[in-house]
Amino acid sequence: LPGETVEAGIWYRHKNVTDNGFYVSSGYVFTDSPPEGARKWMPCWDRPSDKATWELHARVPVNVRLVSAGILADSTVSGDTLTYHWVSTDPMATYLVPISASVYFRIHTKYWKKLSDPTDSIPVLIYHRDSENLAGIDSTILPMTDFYSQKFGDYPFEKIGFATLNGSFPWGGMENQTMVNLMPGGYSDVNLVAHEHSHQWFGDLVTCGTWADIWLNEGFATYCQNLWVEASKGYEAYKNSMITVANYYLSHNPGWPLYHPEWAVTTPNPNTLYNTAVTYNKGAAVLYQLRYVLGDSLFFRVLKEYVTDVRLQFGNAVTADFVETAGRVSGQDLSWFFDNWVYSPNHPVYQNTYEIDTLGLTEWKVSVILGQTQTSPEFFPMPVELKVSFADNSDTLLRVRHESNNQIFGFHFARQPVKVIFDPDRRILLKKETTVYGIRTQESISGYSLFHEGPNPFRNSTTLGYVVAKEGKVLITVTDATGAVASPLR
Repeated sequence: LPGETVEAGIWYRHKNVTDNGFYVSSGYVFTDSPPEGARKWMPCWDRPSDKATWELHARVPVNVRLVSAGILADSTVSGDTLTYHWVSTDPMATYLVPISASVYFRIHTKYWKKLSDPTDSIPVLIYHRDSENLAGIDSTILPMTDFYSQKFGDYPFEKIGFATLNGSFPWGGMENQTMVNLMPGGYSDVNLVAHEHSHQWFGDLVTCGTWADIWLNEGFATYCQNLWVEASKGYEAYKNSMITVANYYLSHNPGWPLYHPEWAVTTPNPNTLYNTAVTYNKGAAVLYQLRYVLGDSLFFRVLKEYVTDVRLQFGNAVTADFVETAGRVSGQDLSWFFDNWVYSPNHPVYQNTYEIDTLGLTEWKVSVILGQTQTSPEFFPMPVELKVSFADNSDTLLRVRHESNNQIFGFHFARQPVKVIFDPDRRILLKKETTVYGIRTQESISGYSLFHEGPNPFRNSTTLGYVVAKEGKVLITVTDATGAVASPLR
């Protein structure tokens, strides 16, 4: 009846089999549950939207150290048996519930002081083998937590935990709530530590509502690890790292969107769900481009408002929640951005042309046509930067709003332009592009398209191209300045 409380006990026995959920090998026992492997070792409704608090009583030999989510409420010894009692009062998704145990574990302990209250601190527990080098994580975990807390609000849980496992662990890292698991040697990989640590905000505190929204976890964490690159090594290192991220996507794009609605109903296989090119790299690059569109101040306000929204914290978010937050905080209708970059597949393929005309002794005109040739979707609107270089070795940066295909832009200058560079600072990461001198004009007649790359008029040579709707003979007629017809070209 409504208001009544019912307690149910379930005896759940894990058989001695390999199921890629519960691992036992070489002195280690650990769990690894994404995306829906928690059901292999505990009874649960194994979906990311089903969050619950956690309490674990675990009996192990006295020489074993075992860690789980939350804080250690108690540990007691009886004979040769040690009983651990771990408790998490913060709800978590089933795939984020961890058990990590080993006869080899040693514990390196630090404390992080909360930015909101420096008199309060939380433990940082680093489980490791004696032989491991902890210099990488030891020197970065506290300033890294400060940085993420400044950007996204205080670290939200009772402890910060990391453990390195053995070669049976199938990933580089796994962002279990308050207890990150890493591959052997993972403490030396600061990018890996940054990725998994940022998940405590993006993925754990606010968890994707369905697997269709997985980019809200992995795309954000991939971007955040690059924010740490920017914070620790500077903007150029950040930009170069993000270019590497984008180039991987461009070389491996499988052709599906960031948000894949079918995945909310039918969970794809892990290799598809956790596709590096789209889920991780395209997701991160889209955030990079959103930062360009909004500017730093608005962009970071959007991220902080999203992850500190009390309606989402310790719960779930879907892609529409982030879209709504971005629009509300920025005061802009950003549907043009998200419709193309998140809800649609692929990326723009730019084919641009420009021409420089001398209008007088001290006046020049630069004309630029920005075109896209991809088919799905047919057009990506974006603000675009153009750098015009001049004969006196100076240059100027222009920003235009590219709102339609083959859009023409004209600029007048009082010094001689010599070159136009499209997107010189790689603001639009997700694109392929060619930009050439010579205005492309197009005239279509009865399914035939003729392209003139320039120059026009010409004295000795010019370039023509054409496309036909179907195979057949083509006749091109050229006239000179007097209107006389030159020999036909076939």
